[in-house]
Amino acid sequence: MDNSPNELLSEIKKLEEKVNAASLPFDLKEKVLSSIERLKLAFKFGNYSQNLEEVSNYVDWICGLPWNKRTDDILDLQFARKTLDEHHYGLTQIKERILEYLAVLKLQKERGEKETRAPILCFTGLVGTGKTTVAYSIAQSMGRKFARIPFGGLGDAGFLRGRSKAFANAEPGQVIKALRNAGTKNPVILLDEIDRVVEESRATIMGVLIELLDPQQNNKFVDHFIDYPFDLSEVLFIATANNTTNISTAVLDRLEPMQMPSYNDEEKMTIGKNYILPKMMKSMGLTPADLELSSSVWPKIVRPLGFDAGVRTLERNISAICRKAAKMVVEGHRGKIIIDENNLKEFVQTW
Repeated sequence: MDNSPNELLSEIKKLEEKVNAASLPFDLKEKVLSSIERLKLAFKFGNYSQNLEEVSNYVDWICGLPWNKRTDDILDLQFARKTLDEHHYGLTQIKERILEYLAVLKLQKERGEKETRAPILCFTGLVGTGKTTVAYSIAQSMGRKFARIPFGGLGDAGFLRGRSKAFANAEPGQVIKALRNAGTKNPVILLDEIDRVVEESRATIMGVLIELLDPQQNNKFVDHFIDYPFDLSEVLFIATANNTTNISTAVLDRLEPMQMPSYNDEEKMTIGKNYILPKMMKSMGLTPADLELSSSVWPKIVRPLGFDAGVRTLERNISAICRKAAKMVVEGHRGKIIIDENNLKEFVQTW
């Protein structure tokens, strides 16, 4: 930033214009405008840069938050079912539970009833069983923006709640950052792996979680950096966990746990053929004219190095096959690449 008096005065005026143009809560706007007035006063006495960077950063954050912006929910059960089926094989009970919730919202809206609080679903299950992708599909099916907050290895509640402007390196917490990235006040926010926080900080982090998930508290959530209540009551929170053992009872009371099933080999082959392979090929620029997998290789792709409950290994193997095929096409390979038992080991490690 140029430290010349004219440039600094121009910056202060721009901040004032930005705040006046933003749709901020009245008392927050008054509070920030008072800070800008103090900057003007400091400027008059020759203290050109005092607090300017701090106020500028704060203004950028509060003006970038979706205080009044929201998306309209798509409450079309056919569209929701189609979206869920396109991205997920099986999961019948979980899909039905999601559709039931959308049906209730639709009925309430049509009959002018007060909208009930969304149930806070918590998908539990082993790694690779689709917990995160189901949450994303819910957002898609409702036409909502999606944001994710990772909890794995989290050891500081300040990561969620932010750090006060009174401290060096002050910044908002992940909740406020998720809202800004989503751009709406009613996104789907995934609280991912809430059981994997650091033991020493578990109590304080669970305390913040209660505040996020409790409808009596989250309409006035205060991030320490923003230092002003933000209404989270329109956010649809979804949680995931490998298991519920390390989740506090108070948090569990606010969740609706749903067990994600493990997949057997037959199910994995169906998922690989119909979901993962077409998606991977498309993302890497391949077409069916470039690559074909013989039906005889699928058992080895599904279980190359032993059994696992999810589809992470399957995804990695299919990704490796597609990458090598893409390289062959770029290097001038002519005709379709057909992978069978004879050449599979050239593309992926197997027994």
